[in-house]
Order: sequence, then structure tokens, then C-alpha cells
Amino acid sequence: MLNITKDLQDKKLVIGLEGKLDTITAPDFEKAVKENIEGVEELVFDLEKLEYITSAGLRVLLSAQKTMNEQGTMTVINVNEDINDVFEVTGFADFLNIE
Repeated sequence: MLNITKDLQDKKLVIGLEGKLDTITAPDFEKAVKENIEGVEELVFDLEKLEYITSAGLRVLLSAQKTMNEQGTMTVINVNEDINDVFEVTGFADFLNIE
């Protein structure tokens, strides 16, 4: 299960994820991003409560990064050790802005 929160203020969108981001929940995550990203200049993903991520979730992050390369910035915050390990192993740590 994945809970998704969205906080849009002016042109900054913060999306918080809680739970597991996998093949089953990735389509909901992708929909939430695509429905809210238009006109956003600063996109922040708060992963403080994310427990697990698979390649399906990574694909959505990659897609969001490509979009934000055209229209603004994207930052990933509050990444726990397990999720950071996935980012490191997959090479995502090399191109995501992780704080």
C-alpha cells in the first residue's frame, strides 16, 4: 500500500510517499505526478516514510526528472538508508538531486 500526499504552493509541488512503491502502486504514483506537474517549477519528493521501492517506482522518478529538466528543478528529500542504497546500486544517485 502507498499513501500519496500532495502540497502545491504557487509553483512548488511537494509529493510525500508513505509505504511501498512497487509494481502495484507505481501506476497511482505516476498518475498523481502527471496530474499535478504541469506548471510546476520546483518538484520535491519527500520519501521520509517510504519503506520500499522497485524498478517501477524508479521509472516514475526518472520520468518526472526528465519533465522537470525542461521546466524547473526536482529534489528528493528525507531518503532513508535502504532507499538510498537502491538509488546508489541503480545509478539513480548520480542524476537525482538528493538532500
